[in-house]
Amino acid sequence: MNQIEAIEKAKDHFAKLLEAQLLRVDQMKAGEDWVDYSKLEPIIIGVVGGDGIGPYITKEAVRVLEYVLAEEITRGKVKLQDIPGLTIEERAAAMKALPEEALLALKKCHVILKGPLTTPKKGDKWPNLESANVSMRRELDLFANVRPVKVPEKGIDWIFYRENTEGEYVLGSKGFLVTDDLAVDFKIITTPGAERIVRLAFEYAKKNGIKRVSAVTKANVIKTTDGKFLETARRVARDYPDIQFDDWFVDIMAAKLVDEKRRKDFKVIVLPNLYGDILTDEAAEFQGGVGTAGSANIGKRYAMFEAIHGSAPRMVDEGRAAYADPASMLRASVMLLRHIGFVEAANRMEMALDICGQFEKKVVLTGRSGGATGTQFADYVMETIKSPNLESRWKSYQR
Repeated sequence: MNQIEAIEKAKDHFAKLLEAQLLRVDQMKAGEDWVDYSKLEPIIIGVVGGDGIGPYITKEAVRVLEYVLAEEITRGKVKLQDIPGLTIEERAAAMKALPEEALLALKKCHVILKGPLTTPKKGDKWPNLESANVSMRRELDLFANVRPVKVPEKGIDWIFYRENTEGEYVLGSKGFLVTDDLAVDFKIITTPGAERIVRLAFEYAKKNGIKRVSAVTKANVIKTTDGKFLETARRVARDYPDIQFDDWFVDIMAAKLVDEKRRKDFKVIVLPNLYGDILTDEAAEFQGGVGTAGSANIGKRYAMFEAIHGSAPRMVDEGRAAYADPASMLRASVMLLRHIGFVEAANRMEMALDICGQFEKKVVLTGRSGGATGTQFADYVMETIKSPNLESRWKSYQR
């Protein structure tokens, strides 16, 4: 193929991508109302076990959820539903990132608790499928990835609002080789996509009495897409005059998060997809690593809650899966409970996780046989939840 033919093929490829994205913009503008969980009965929680250590840590999270929601499950207010078809083996057999039957099953649920799913990478044994995580977020329009990081003794109380359906990831499998010497990928930022994530961040700040929202871009270099995100954030900020707005470049924000003098100043941070992925992993290290952090993926109709780490196949290969830390899935479960309206249960579970994982640490997970198993840690959490003096124990560590 000569250069002229290669360019024409690339133009045709790009035109199809643009058509699809413009259709998505129209769909976002049409909008839909937010679901009211108080009017649903039962609230169906879909459970996706995932790959690698996923089924092990998801099982423990489900045990704790069934414990704290025992009454609601008995009354038929809540139902937990397993969602099959999404292991890497099943996705590879179907040659789809998100097989149709699995997607239909997901859409019958209201919220989803998801273990880590393996994303094929170049050179491994799996077909070059798109990330199932990215595909689920797009298909269910889960536009807001919400990741809290809280370490009281270090004065850290952050919540990140990461845009989930745009940026570099939305077309991550749609790049192409123009020639053997030229590879092209794409970054997408839309006005309605940027506006809804920024507004959600400001609404959270407003409802929780937080007086600062910080946007993160690289608009000094990535001028068009990041420039649109920043321009939109500045415009939305004008609707919230009582909340201070500032913006930071992603490299500087990465440095400020480790600056002991400055990091306490940040509260709500809103940012595009790739930057959010990187900075939230960095932030999770302060809390004990990505294995301890949960994540929410929120849309108007559906919501998905997950660990932010991967499937750790090496732990399975080495026979250590039973020692995987379920704290990430338990933290995700707290966010799920809060999202569907069970605030008291969420608060008790969160206090128990703080006590067990950050303060008392009577059961210590190491990821190896020298430490506790995930089951032992989940038992410890449930014993702590039922403690009659749970709140006073938790408060004693806040001083």
